[in-house]
Amino acid sequence: MRLRSLLFVPGDRPDRVEKAVASGADAIILDLEDSVALVAKDKARADVARVLQAERRGPVFVRVNPLSSGLAVADLEAVMPGRPDGLMLPKAEGARSLAAIEALLRPYEQQHAIAPGSTKLLPIATETPAAIFRLGEYGHPRVAALTWGAEDLPAAMGALSSREEDGRYTPPYEVVRALALFAAAAADVPALETVYPNFKDLDGLANYARRGARDGFSGMLALHPAQVPVINAAFTPSADQIARARAVIAAFAENAERGVVVLDGHMLDAPHLAQAHRILSRCDEG
Repeated sequence: MRLRSLLFVPGDRPDRVEKAVASGADAIILDLEDSVALVAKDKARADVARVLQAERRGPVFVRVNPLSSGLAVADLEAVMPGRPDGLMLPKAEGARSLAAIEALLRPYEQQHAIAPGSTKLLPIATETPAAIFRLGEYGHPRVAALTWGAEDLPAAMGALSSREEDGRYTPPYEVVRALALFAAAAADVPALETVYPNFKDLDGLANYARRGARDGFSGMLALHPAQVPVINAAFTPSADQIARARAVIAAFAENAERGVVVLDGHMLDAPHLAQAHRILSRCDEG
């Protein structure tokens, strides 16, 4: 499943789904959490259930409410008959959250003839202070990718903001971002960069997304359809990157007995070969 761009759609705004699908996003996320007021939760569940029953042109995830909210069971009751491709799990706290959602999912999968374990999970792994200390616990077959967030955590910490005046993250939240990236690598799943809130600033978004791709993120969450083409461009290998990756692989193939090869005056070893294969895998998935 290719996940360069994942576009949020408020669960109680089914009229926006068609535009979201047409945006070119690799997946959409129907949101039952932050974008839906408490009084509108029931309507949103019904709307999301109807969207899931319609014909799909790509993966559809549902962001349920946190397990601690008391609302997640009602979310699952409404959406699981529609067989979502996966669930985004907010305020996840490592293995204990995975075990809890697993216990909830199994009966629904059985009830609705869904293959056991096929409902994937996208945990948001940094939204509580406790979650930071459980980032190494996401090696689980259901986890399709891991993402992080920089909004709920500063609120929980009593911080005034997670960002400097110029938009950069403050040091504590740069650490959180890095730890989430390492956690995804440790779990052997893609890391997804968090949202860029200013959806009108496409130049800023482009810089932000390119930085994410440079650092090792495989994709990014989007808030608005206009952000999707910019994100896709940032997380799609360029022609030069593809050509370089092919050249690296060819150099090792021609020197199979060597652990180190020279290409264009540079010494290359096993990590460079692994990186080349990763670049081509991202290209070939499309």
